[in-house]
Amino acid sequence: MMKKKYDVIVVGAGPAGSMAARFAAENNVSVLMLEKDREVGSPVRCAEAINLKTVGDFIKPDDKWIAAKITKFAFVAPDGEEVVVEFNSVEGYVLERKIFDYELAKQASNAGAEVITRAYVNGLIFEKNKVCGVKVEYRGKQLEIRAKVVIAADGTESRVGRWAGLKTHIDFRDMESCFQVTASNVKVDPNTLYFYLGSNFAPGGYFWVFPKGNDLANIGLGINGLEGKKRSALSYLNENMQKFFPNASILTQVAGGVPCAITLSNISGDGILLTGDAARQVNPLSGGGIASGMIGGSIAGRIAAESIKKCNPEHLYSYDKEWHKARGQKHEIFERLKEGLYSIDDEGFNKMVKKMQKIPTEKRTLGKLFMTVLANKPSLLIDVAKVYMI
Repeated sequence: MMKKKYDVIVVGAGPAGSMAARFAAENNVSVLMLEKDREVGSPVRCAEAINLKTVGDFIKPDDKWIAAKITKFAFVAPDGEEVVVEFNSVEGYVLERKIFDYELAKQASNAGAEVITRAYVNGLIFEKNKVCGVKVEYRGKQLEIRAKVVIAADGTESRVGRWAGLKTHIDFRDMESCFQVTASNVKVDPNTLYFYLGSNFAPGGYFWVFPKGNDLANIGLGINGLEGKKRSALSYLNENMQKFFPNASILTQVAGGVPCAITLSNISGDGILLTGDAARQVNPLSGGGIASGMIGGSIAGRIAAESIKKCNPEHLYSYDKEWHKARGQKHEIFERLKEGLYSIDDEGFNKMVKKMQKIPTEKRTLGKLFMTVLANKPSLLIDVAKVYMI
C-alpha cells in the first residue's frame, strides 16, 4: 500500500518512467511509480522498433518480447523503386511492447521501486514554488503523496510538466500526426524495416511497414502539422494500404501525435525532472522514442537519487547538461538532417534511390544514403559524418 512520503515519485510507467524508477531505486532511495492505465504497457501507441545497442545496454534480449530481428532497411522512392541497406548482423528489434514494458517495470520493482497502476495523478503539491509531491486519485480516494523529487514521464502532453511551470509547448509543424494499424496477411521480408519516402506516401514524414513475424506487421505513417491541416494521416494510410496490402486484415489501430523536435529548453526545475516524450527526448528524424526515453529515464533516475543523497536540490539542474551530452546533442544534428531530408522533392528521392542502387550491396550504409540525398546540401554533410559511419 502506498505510503504518504517517498524520496522519488515517477509519473508514468513507460520505458522512460521505468528506467527512471529503476535507476533511482538502484541508488538506494525510496521510489513510487504511478501509472494511470490499468496495466503497464497497454494500450500500445508505438511502431515498436528499437536499435539493438540501446536495448542491450539496459536489459538482456529475450525472445518473449522480440517479435522480429532486423537485419535490413528498405527505402522505397515515390516512383516505387527500392533500395535495401543490409547490415552484417542483427541491427535492431521490433518489440512486443506490452511484454517489453512489463519487463522494464519488473526491473524497477525488483530494484526496490513500488509500482501502482490505475493511479491518476491530477495535481502537484508545492511549497514555496518547489514541487514537493503529487495529488492522485486511487481507488476512489483523493490522496496527497509527498516526495523530494517528482519525475514526469507522462508522455507528450505532460500535464505534470505544465503544472510545474516548465515550458512544454511545441510548434504544430513539429508535431507529427500519426496513424498506425497492426495487420495480418502482410507479405514482406520478416527481417526488414520498410520506409516509403515521398509526398504520395506521407508528405513531410514517411510511411512504414515494420514486420512482427508470421505475416503480421505494424503499418503506419506520420505527416507533419502543416500537411495534417490539409489532409488527414488516416486518409494517406488508407490509400497506401489499398495500394500495397489490399488483402490485409486490421487487428488493431491507433492514432496520435509524435513530437519530432529537439529536447525542451528546460527539463529540470525545483523538485521536478521531465523525461521521455514529456521532455521531447524523441529522435526528431525518425520519431523513435523508446531508446532515447530509456537513456533519458536512466539519467533522470540517477540524478534524482544523487541529489537526494547529497542533500543538494541544485544537483537536479545537472540533468539538462548530462542529457545533452548523452543524446541531446545528437538529436540536434538529427533535427538539421530532418529539415534537409524533408526539403527534398519526390524527384530528389527517386534520384537518391537510383544512385544507391548502383552501389554494391555490401558497400551500402545509412551514412552513404544520407550523403547521397543531401549531396546538394554540403553544410549538412559534416552532420552526417558525425552520426553515421560512412
